[in-house]
Amino acid sequence: MRLSDFDFNLPKDRIAQHPSEKRDHSRLMILDRSDESITHEHFYNIKNHLDQDDVLVINDTKVIPARLLGIKEETDALIEVLLLKETSPNIWDAMTKPAKRVKIGTKIHFGTLLIAECIGMKDEGIRTFKMLYEGIFIEILEALGTMPLPPYITEKLIEKDRYQTVYAKDLGSAAAPTAGLHFTKELLEELKQKGVEIVPITLHVGLGTFKPVSVDNILEHHMHEETYTMTLESANKLNSAIQNKKRIVCVGTTSLRTIESNFNEKFIPGTFDTSIFIYPGYQFKAVSRLITNFHLPKSTLIMLVSALAGTEFIKKAYLEAVDTHYRFFSFGDAMYIK
Repeated sequence: MRLSDFDFNLPKDRIAQHPSEKRDHSRLMILDRSDESITHEHFYNIKNHLDQDDVLVINDTKVIPARLLGIKEETDALIEVLLLKETSPNIWDAMTKPAKRVKIGTKIHFGTLLIAECIGMKDEGIRTFKMLYEGIFIEILEALGTMPLPPYITEKLIEKDRYQTVYAKDLGSAAAPTAGLHFTKELLEELKQKGVEIVPITLHVGLGTFKPVSVDNILEHHMHEETYTMTLESANKLNSAIQNKKRIVCVGTTSLRTIESNFNEKFIPGTFDTSIFIYPGYQFKAVSRLITNFHLPKSTLIMLVSALAGTEFIKKAYLEAVDTHYRFFSFGDAMYIK
């Protein structure tokens, strides 16, 4: 499989620059794999496509203000740091620009509240920093950092909570699990009343999710590890779902990757790392259906949805989405693969 197999033409004006006025009023494309039909609705109608035999898996990670702009000690050069993953207490891997200016021993000052000292160098512009500060780290980030919106979003986000899901709880992500942005508390309550069981997992979104593919042969692509947590309660509910042959419906590719990474005859509670790469030919072990957004051309995410729905069916759906003015990417519309 070549990278070009997952390319498509996307006019710039299809890239959503802001969220829909109401979370659940975004458009919803339904892909029915049984007959390869495509229908168009609004997201609030997702409740009509889920029933009491379904288990809905959500990713309750919460985005941190992970983008920091600082000054290199001695030279006063501006350095941008995007926090990706806390590998141990106060030790962070971060995408760094310009990385060539940051070597082991380099100190970057972020005002008077925080100093990041480089203690390791990795490929692809990633550096490892020791964070030096006094007080509570997340409070310092709230004061100094900004929300790490993707580079294709150029307009200012007025309401910061619109880049968080309504169920976001566990701080640690460098990006939002954007399929979940369409849900409201009221819609989730309606689903619960209908008998849909909602099961949280936590995967902190990092470079593994949004790193672009740069090799022509996709099998040569390297996925970065991301950390996820499966609680005992969630594992028990998911194991019960498997035993009772209930459908597991994932909200977003991060939830799906967590489920498929964890399941091996049964779900196991704990905190783990995953670098799973799902592309056409992958045999799904536990996931039945997926709610997701419309993804970047040539991305691992469009490869994942192609694995679930079929490459040609996804190409057809994406072409129709472009032609009918669906909104793409993080603040865009949704797709339900059933």
